[in-house]
Amino acid sequence: MSSTNKGLYIQLYNIHGLLRGRDLELGRDSDTGGQTKYVLEFAENLSRSPKVEKVEILTRYLEDKSVSKDYAQRYEEVNDKLSIVRIRCGGKKYMRKELLWDHLEEFVDKTIKYLKAQNRLPDLIHSHYADAGYVCTQLTRFFGLPFIHTGHSLGILKKESLIAHDYAEEEIEKRFNMSKRIQAEEDSIFYADRVITSTKDEIKKQYGKYENYSAAKFMVIPPGLSLEKFYPYNIKREWDDEEKEIRTSLTEELWRFFTNMHKPLILTLCRPTKIKNISGLIKAYGEDKELQEKANLAIYAGIRKDITEMPELEREVLTDMLLQLDKYNLYGKMAIPKKNSEDEVPELYRIAAETQGVFVNSAFTENFGITLIEAASAGLPVVTTDDGGPRDIIGNLHNGILVDVLETKNISDAVNKILKDKDLWSSYSQSGIDHVKEFYSWDAHTSKYLENAIGIIDKTKTEPRTFIETGRKFLKFKKLIILDIDETITGDEEAILKLKNILDNMDSSIGFGVATGRTIDSAISILTEIDLIMPDVIISSVGSEIYYRSGEEYIYSTSWAAHIKNAWKPKKIKELLSSVEGIEMQVPENQRDFKISYNLIGEIGAIEEARELLRSNKIKTNLIVSHDTYIDLLPFRASKGRAIRYLSYRWNIPLDSILVGGDSGNDEDMLTGELFGVVVANHTKELDKLKGRRRIYFADSKFANGIIEGLDHYKFFKK
Repeated sequence: MSSTNKGLYIQLYNIHGLLRGRDLELGRDSDTGGQTKYVLEFAENLSRSPKVEKVEILTRYLEDKSVSKDYAQRYEEVNDKLSIVRIRCGGKKYMRKELLWDHLEEFVDKTIKYLKAQNRLPDLIHSHYADAGYVCTQLTRFFGLPFIHTGHSLGILKKESLIAHDYAEEEIEKRFNMSKRIQAEEDSIFYADRVITSTKDEIKKQYGKYENYSAAKFMVIPPGLSLEKFYPYNIKREWDDEEKEIRTSLTEELWRFFTNMHKPLILTLCRPTKIKNISGLIKAYGEDKELQEKANLAIYAGIRKDITEMPELEREVLTDMLLQLDKYNLYGKMAIPKKNSEDEVPELYRIAAETQGVFVNSAFTENFGITLIEAASAGLPVVTTDDGGPRDIIGNLHNGILVDVLETKNISDAVNKILKDKDLWSSYSQSGIDHVKEFYSWDAHTSKYLENAIGIIDKTKTEPRTFIETGRKFLKFKKLIILDIDETITGDEEAILKLKNILDNMDSSIGFGVATGRTIDSAISILTEIDLIMPDVIISSVGSEIYYRSGEEYIYSTSWAAHIKNAWKPKKIKELLSSVEGIEMQVPENQRDFKISYNLIGEIGAIEEARELLRSNKIKTNLIVSHDTYIDLLPFRASKGRAIRYLSYRWNIPLDSILVGGDSGNDEDMLTGELFGVVVANHTKELDKLKGRRRIYFADSKFANGIIEGLDHYKFFKK
């Protein structure tokens, strides 16, 4: 499961938005913008390198009438070395990225299944944005994979901007799941081998706000530009039919808005979000009568059909645009086309340049500013925010003016300055054309990226990772043995030694785990005490927790926690059961986040009373009784058996390749079904009802000897 001599296997993760191999729907919504375009073009350029064998983009699977059927292809081949793999999570419906956070563990699980089916791990994983960063953090913790992260935009900065625009913190959290995003960014910064930024400014000014900033290894690589598409306005060319059609379509659309098409064009392209400060640009233009006489304004703010049906934040921005158009009476001077396609964008810059116009980026802050480079390639001078990436771009290209956009007059003054001075316009235009090839070509971007990537991969091979590689071991497992501890493994010292010898000498394709009512600390303590091989996985607290072995430590499965937390109401359960006589809560150390434990101290009828009380109050829970004394309440999705079935699903190990053994009531659901079940002779009467069931073997021997007998009965090691 490693790279071949043919080249590198690289996976790029871009989870949200709409991504396909052709005709990107850029601007359709706030999730399908520059990042989507960058990832696809980057992947295409990586795939052209002789150093690369295979590139995959992993994104979300969608089967939704509101979007194209293209997004329902599980596997889309873009070229012979590049494909898009779609993973289902959170159902089939398209949803904005802020709603995906609770479904990312599902994405992790299904990605692991995909990787195991491939029978090969990627040489490198690269996440784009915080949601993909979360997924790749989990994958690198499991597999020790070399990991690169690109943030594209950062949660802390967005939160600061929203607060500055009078959003309450509670509203920010509710709308954007901001705390989850920022924590995912912190983890990505910590675990990534490299964090890619587009500019030096981005490192200190933006990432410097994060706690894990000092742990990160940054790498500045500006995005590349497809110079075959983005070329100067004044270049001689032969027009084909498609180019003529694009030019005609764009000019006719602009004519619909303008009374005089022969004025210079002030152009902006951006998503309809508040941070892009479209209102500031309109205000600058609307309050400058001289500028209105001199030039037209065209704002391409994504793709829209019916504003009333758009997401609230985008609807607010677009509605404000219309209100400002009316407020400043900009009819005949301002264009707000409803859409533009990806193929039209390069020509749009050239049209603006032909009019001797100016491109404006009026965003409050800009992480990078790819549109500034696109404008430069066409020979279109720019006026741009001085906050963020544009500083580096203007410093490299010398193709325009940086301004503080908080004062809108700065925007109009800078535009006027360029439009009035033809020599200045020509200087900025030519400088952009000349320098864009030097600083922002895809060849340079890809070359620097692969140089660093190969270094990271080589270092990983020679230096042990500081976090777990459990996933690599689990990918090799074809079988599992999972046993209860108390009175199943324990109880007979000689039998423990025999079992220990068997486990020590198992084939590496067989994994070992325990499933116990004990807490993780208690389980580790007893296993250490009896000197048994430490398990690859521990299912603890009656199936409410899963831990994977990492060296001498165990790592908690957040994925299992996310899977079982649905409808779990511990406060309500405790409140209801406080009225039931005959049961009392166990000591605090026996209580867990997903387990509430009681002792039966009265009549057995108290258990049924508790069940009925929970049922009548519509509380979904899994109530488990063991040894006629211990009562455990878990989320309805949690139990030992369900945890084992989850491991089977996640790691693609068939149920009929798993042997389980137990002795009491809390082992019942893991003994039934398609697994090979072994019940030791010293079992409690709670398991008597399972006698005669298919695939459940009742051993004649007690304790660990019963397990050994069961292994022999099923010929488990011979199959």
